[in-house]
Amino acid sequence: FLPIAFPTQNGKVAIVTGGAKGIGYQTAKHLARLGMHVIIAGDIESEGQEAVRKIKEETLTGKVEFLYCDLASMKSIRQFVQQFRAKNCPLHVLVNNAGVMLVPERKTEDGFEEHFGLNYLGHFLLTNLLLDTLKQSGTHSHNARIVTVSSATHYVGKLHLNDLQSRCSYSPHGAYAQSKLALVLFTYRLQHLLTANGSHVTANVVDPGVVNTELYKHVFWVVKVAIWMTAWLFLKTPEEGASTSIYAAVSPEMEGAGGCYLYNEERTKSADIAYDEELQRRLWTESCKLVGISD
Repeated sequence: FLPIAFPTQNGKVAIVTGGAKGIGYQTAKHLARLGMHVIIAGDIESEGQEAVRKIKEETLTGKVEFLYCDLASMKSIRQFVQQFRAKNCPLHVLVNNAGVMLVPERKTEDGFEEHFGLNYLGHFLLTNLLLDTLKQSGTHSHNARIVTVSSATHYVGKLHLNDLQSRCSYSPHGAYAQSKLALVLFTYRLQHLLTANGSHVTANVVDPGVVNTELYKHVFWVVKVAIWMTAWLFLKTPEEGASTSIYAAVSPEMEGAGGCYLYNEERTKSADIAYDEELQRRLWTESCKLVGISD
């Protein structure tokens, strides 16, 4: 389905969060097919091992494995990073793909609202803990790449810095949109810091489009029926949805390019508010406090 034949990625290592199903699975599969050693990070062991088995079968590569990581738990994320570091391997691509959507109001084990805690803060901590390895793995001609999956929902998102956990008034749509906007702000700030440090790492954010995946399981049944009836008309398949993540991860056109918002494999404009550098900085500082790392 990818019109472009991407160069092989032999010897390169990728981590894909939520790589056991949906867009993440398709992303992991295609990176493995290109010769990458792919580590699927997920919180359901049986699903993860099944995904590994299927990818090995379909791509005839043995370089796929599953490592347990619950993004709703700061402790689990730290343990995952320790396990990964113990392998002593480089890291060339990190795909922050996992997410929950429109879940009822509930908290992670650290007390964060689930959309914000899992979609955003989990990936914020994971990325920061893996940055050293990414910096050591990137070179002048082959930057390491961080690819973060956001959504068009970020355009209607509002960032409530004084109420990031949506305690004042909870709306699943509002909380989801805020988490996806936070990911865009985070990517831009991260790229700014990477450039300032002269690191050979780029950070980009992708919008996969409206994809027919399990994420819609919390949608009201009438909407579900409508989605099911129109899915073949306008919803992308998970495979199509993964194409922009794969493009951002391996396309030669994206070499050295960071701080981009990509949709349908093209650079496009994100929400105006996402370019607010003061907001990016304040969110970053607050996020460091919340996950317990130094700013």
